[in-house]
Amino acid sequence: MSTQPARASRPRDRKAQLAAVAAGLFRVRGFHGVSVIDIAAEAGITGPALYRHFTDKQAILAYVVLGGIDEMEAVTSASLACSEVPAEQLSTLLTGMATHGVERREIAALWRWEGPHLPREERREIRRRSSAVLDAWTKLLRTLRPELTTDNAEFLCWAALSVFGSVAVHHTSVARKRFVSLLAELASDVLDATLPESAPVATITPGLGTPSRREQILTAATSLFGERGFHAVSMEDIGAAAGIAGPSVYRHFPSKAALMGAIGHRAADRLALAAEQALQAPDETTALRQLAASYVRTLLRTPEMLVSFTEGRVAVPDRDKADLLRVQRDYVGQWVALLTAAQPGLPAREAKIRVHAALTIANDLSRTRPVNGRPGLEAELTALLETALGLG
Repeated sequence: MSTQPARASRPRDRKAQLAAVAAGLFRVRGFHGVSVIDIAAEAGITGPALYRHFTDKQAILAYVVLGGIDEMEAVTSASLACSEVPAEQLSTLLTGMATHGVERREIAALWRWEGPHLPREERREIRRRSSAVLDAWTKLLRTLRPELTTDNAEFLCWAALSVFGSVAVHHTSVARKRFVSLLAELASDVLDATLPESAPVATITPGLGTPSRREQILTAATSLFGERGFHAVSMEDIGAAAGIAGPSVYRHFPSKAALMGAIGHRAADRLALAAEQALQAPDETTALRQLAASYVRTLLRTPEMLVSFTEGRVAVPDRDKADLLRVQRDYVGQWVALLTAAQPGLPAREAKIRVHAALTIANDLSRTRPVNGRPGLEAELTALLETALGLG
């Protein structure tokens, strides 16, 4: 009789398990904030063992992202084949996408915002395949709402996709069945929304006087981070854009990370000021409408907001992350408190899911190139936020 210990059984699909672990880390920290060693440690294996399945970190991300596209395509195809009645096809599609989002929160929106870190050929494949899915959604929506132009129908489909992706930015949950139905309802409401007529965008008059050197550096860094990404910009680049030598930047900011922290705090301050003005409303519903309008206005007119959302997870120094996270939670808490006061029968958890869906629509569409150049974007996003909050 053998006395050798039994060898631990190896999971059948170790590659998929490792990808799921990586997806969870990418969701929280972003691509640049995760190393292969981090993924291996989280999975309980060594780095060399991970390399038996993936050649590098980009290969892991590609496996995760393309897998998410596969599932989105499968849900879309099955929905269109389930019936010849467009309303039934749409209902099945929304339920399927909601189920996918709830069950795979870690990849619900990963393909959109981490995909740019992939090689060019794979980025093209993601764009091609995701565009084909959105085209199918757009055609289906126009069948049900023939009064919509193709551009408006596509815009609403992008917004619905953001509803499903919103589950990736928070940890709030309700019972699975209710979670799925709530997301499907929210997406349906968004697809049924009436877009306002295009309104002229208010111009911003430049202030008087010359900004301080620190302010010039902060403005230059914000612009460069927005154009190229945090990791592709050097302190020398920032100095040149501000009209000073690279080393002189260090007199005002000790590092790029410190600059990113200042940008994050600037964005938080702008939101807090706008929220304070909105909360002077006479009732909760009016305050929510004003808060939605102020959020969209601040998001579209202040570059710090977009840079903070896009780059802040990784680039902000650890000492600032906890403070900015607290500010963010307090801000979302204001929305949730107003929404539950305006709709007393709405459970707090569902209110929070609605708030995150609304904010994600604005955050996503303001960064989505096919739609973020629309002339009436500010009014349209405000209307969609109100719809997601149940105010439309």
